[in-house]
Amino acid sequence: MTTVCNLAAQIEQRLLARDSVVEAFFAEQASALSIACREMSERFLRGGRLLAFGRGPFATDAQHVSVEFVHPVIVGKRALPALDLSLCFAPWLEALLKPDDMVMGFAPPEGDPAIDKALNFATQRQAMTFALPGVEGSYAMKACTNDPFIHQEIVEILYHTLWETVHVFFEHRELGHSVGEAEFLYPFLGREKQETSGILAQVSDSIRMKANDDTRLRLQVVRTESERISGAVLAIRERLLAGGKLIIFGNGGSATDANDFAIDCVAPPPGYAPIPAVSLSSEAANITAIANDVGTELIFLRQLVAHAKPQDVVIAISTSGGSRNLLTALAEAKKLRLLSVALLGYDGGEIKRQNLADFPIVVEADYIPRIQEVQASIYHSMREALEVVGQDA
Repeated sequence: MTTVCNLAAQIEQRLLARDSVVEAFFAEQASALSIACREMSERFLRGGRLLAFGRGPFATDAQHVSVEFVHPVIVGKRALPALDLSLCFAPWLEALLKPDDMVMGFAPPEGDPAIDKALNFATQRQAMTFALPGVEGSYAMKACTNDPFIHQEIVEILYHTLWETVHVFFEHRELGHSVGEAEFLYPFLGREKQETSGILAQVSDSIRMKANDDTRLRLQVVRTESERISGAVLAIRERLLAGGKLIIFGNGGSATDANDFAIDCVAPPPGYAPIPAVSLSSEAANITAIANDVGTELIFLRQLVAHAKPQDVVIAISTSGGSRNLLTALAEAKKLRLLSVALLGYDGGEIKRQNLADFPIVVEADYIPRIQEVQASIYHSMREALEVVGQDA
């Protein structure tokens, strides 16, 4: 029988197994990524757009890219034009694509012929292309692992670093000015306009440092959260055996993580058994209707009331732990006596302070991209652990 302690040891092992793979990839690719990002900045300044797409769980990466570039997490950064075309990517590309655009295709480690075909079309139209993974493109990533979860985590770090770094090049290409609240992240930036050729090495070092930060944070999670994660997994398993389902939700980038977690449950990698799950964040019509008619605070609560059954599990994903629509939904889940899990950043925020989750799992960091990257490692590890305890049942 699986216990909290021996499951925690397995989760720790899986979390730490990511470190060497991730660090090796970014140590090798940092220079190429900094050059690619410089070209992205040039294309954005000429009016280009970022068009992203994928299928299955990799469509959620396209969603994440779109929200990161359009709605930047750092106050004062510009909104950059980005679209998720996953729903119907080939016709949309044909209708929308311009030569200055950037096209990003997401796929599993073994690739996806439909994604490759769309990227080849974009190349013929003179767009910049990112094959994630692939063998052809302006930037083509060779998959460094066959594990679809670790592969996806590497890709998430990759596009987060592209988003962070493109703003660095903007600061150097336009009239010199301070980078404001983000200045502490990039100590090599100042008020004077500079040529970008001189900062490529510094940008590359910064990209490597971001991967190293994730290693540090995963180790911290192993030390402080592994038993709580394993306890959550075992409690979730009991609810699933009783006929329950997972109800997952979050805002912004966390919404895309909720969608990814749900898809990993219902359409898992080969060899995994499906788990019933839904993502309330994927319901665009419901979200916009509720927000328009009664307010954004109720976008998850209204859906939860409609869908929740006594044996269900609520999983909230948040970097701040303070979003009011999550607080109201978790408070309702508590009234309904649903099992609740929360993946949180910073110090856990109001969700932890108000004791709104049975299992608050905290990544103690204050920078959103790094929090999200390590949260992806956590929920992927939870999915793996659910498979392990399922086999023991």
